[in-house]
Amino acid sequence: MNVPLHAGLRQVISGDQIQKRVRELGRQISDDYRGQTVVALGILENGFLFMADLVRALDVPVICAFIKPSYKQSQPPHAPVLEILFSHELAIAGKHVLLVEGLVHSGVTTEFLMNDLRGRGAASVKLVTLLDRQSARRVPLQPDYFGFLVDDAFLCGYGLGNPEQTGRNLPYLAATT
Repeated sequence: MNVPLHAGLRQVISGDQIQKRVRELGRQISDDYRGQTVVALGILENGFLFMADLVRALDVPVICAFIKPSYKQSQPPHAPVLEILFSHELAIAGKHVLLVEGLVHSGVTTEFLMNDLRGRGAASVKLVTLLDRQSARRVPLQPDYFGFLVDDAFLCGYGLGNPEQTGRNLPYLAATT
């Protein structure tokens, strides 16, 4: 499919490259979870297109669910504390959870989510991300599976983007020029 670039964007990763890598990740994850059911837990918003394609590439039984982290900044006079709040109704005790991210940046939210899932009794918790921005990491987090290492400041397309801007529907990943 030939989709024109939006003004002010340069293509970083093509749609064909993304689809090829998603199929490779699907094979690898399927091999690792052979004989087991996987709970694919997608992080909204950036991970929704990646998760849709990834679960179709898996050939093991999959239960799909989504969570959306929200953040609350404490106000003075208390020291500023960022709370990461999220909820999911899914019972995950004893289950194999695959956390699906579109982009892992600082890793703070992802690490919190993974620890919380372990604390809820998951049999295992692994992380797959389409994009890994290791240069921005603030915690020692390493994805179990990743699509591409990136360093671009802001990427959009393939589900990623800013809620106030267009571009999430692009079949490729682009950076601002």
